Amino acid sequence: MNFTYLDAIIVILYLSGITWFGIRLAGKQTTTKDYFLGGRKIPWWVVCFSIVATETSTLTFISIPGLAYLTNLNFLQITLGYFLGRVIVAWIILPAYFKGELGTAYTFLANRFGIPMKNIASGVFMMTRLAADGVRLFATAIPLALILKWTFVARSLSTDWIYAGSIILIAIITYSYTFMGGLKSVVWMEMVQLLIYITGAIAAIIIVSGELSGGITGGIAKASEAGKYEFLNFSFEGGLRGFFSKPYTLIASILGGAFLSMASHGIDQLIVQRLLSTGSLKASRKAIITTGGIIIFQFALFLFLGSLLFVFYGGADIKSDEVFPKFIIEEIPTGISGFIIAALFAAAMSTLSSSITALGSVTMYDYIVPYYKKLNSTNEVMISRLITGIWCLLLIGSAIVFMQSSQAVVELALSIASFTYGGLLGTFILGVLFRKPQIRHAIPAFLTGIGIMIYIILFTSIAWTWYTLIGTIVTVLTGLLLTKLTKYS
Repeated sequence: MNFTYLDAIIVILYLSGITWFGIRLAGKQTTTKDYFLGGRKIPWWVVCFSIVATETSTLTFISIPGLAYLTNLNFLQITLGYFLGRVIVAWIILPAYFKGELGTAYTFLANRFGIPMKNIASGVFMMTRLAADGVRLFATAIPLALILKWTFVARSLSTDWIYAGSIILIAIITYSYTFMGGLKSVVWMEMVQLLIYITGAIAAIIIVSGELSGGITGGIAKASEAGKYEFLNFSFEGGLRGFFSKPYTLIASILGGAFLSMASHGIDQLIVQRLLSTGSLKASRKAIITTGGIIIFQFALFLFLGSLLFVFYGGADIKSDEVFPKFIIEEIPTGISGFIIAALFAAAMSTLSSSITALGSVTMYDYIVPYYKKLNSTNEVMISRLITGIWCLLLIGSAIVFMQSSQAVVELALSIASFTYGGLLGTFILGVLFRKPQIRHAIPAFLTGIGIMIYIILFTSIAWTWYTLIGTIVTVLTGLLLTKLTKYS
């Protein structure tokens, strides 16, 4: 094992430094607008990097190289859909958010359909985010647990306890600067963390290339022979059933990626919170469109790394989510492995801090402020910090629940989000593009969309890339049908 005390010191210094820096950046938080929206004065380019860091998380750092290790570059097709989805969000959905002072994505639903619709949608968001980001937090524990297994800790604790301890430690460190600085600390730290983990990935590529026969060109040649660079998948094998059961065909990837991106970047508070913090529609559009190009590069980088790891290990039978952590801990030279582990924690902490602030802002803006009018700004900030702390504890619990899952964590997290993304996106489309639907149409349509998705996910073989698209279509069509029927009733 090449992870030594020097590497441990590097990781500790990183975690301490990022915490101190985040607290220093926070400044004085006097209102919930400061705490959850950065006073609406955050530069668009900072928000851009923050969004990329938020949606990347440990899943990209760990699971995406693992996907390439097991398969090929077909996953990269989804990023084309991601880019298309962001363009649609920028020109169709975002304008609705900048008509008035909205604190959350779901305030729009309150203005359009009524408070009950907002409460249902924000409640569903919170439960979905709790589960999906619990998976992401668990993913973070994988490399730390692998490290701890080599220490004296392994002698006294079971594997499950080592994982649980890793989850708790990372969550506490992340919450410390989130507690003090709110969104302002989070987005600036995410920009720093993005640069760190991209550098870490490039360093890993250089190191693994140096270990391969023929260097990077030799590695590329062998990976290519193994079919690791197959990108576009035009497969229609297996008829209609086979077409919908394969997640990474070109059509499934582009349509599925576009609708997933429309949902995650158009109606998920995790991202919408950042777009609102820019303070203007023009700035938020620049931020979200630019992220599309960065994401394509980033996923390509991590998939390429996975292809080289396949050559390095000779295609050995290794669990996909442990391939890259195994290489970091066992093969990367002393000092550099500490830096890359720090980069991995950077990816994890960026998403966790984002999730905490997003869940806190929805709770505060949608459930506390509207019903407690007499709160002053000091009390609001204090309650906001308390609420974010509660969500941090709940995320720890969620991560521990998902420790026993055997599915690749990136697919697990995206599948969880897809349970409700279709219903949420469909309801927003009903509100933005159509004038006639009312709350009596929107709520049944929303619940129908989610109900259909629960059935599809649990009882059919349809691939996860189709989930959001199907849920959206069902919700919109149900809402329009109900609108038409009640017109004649």
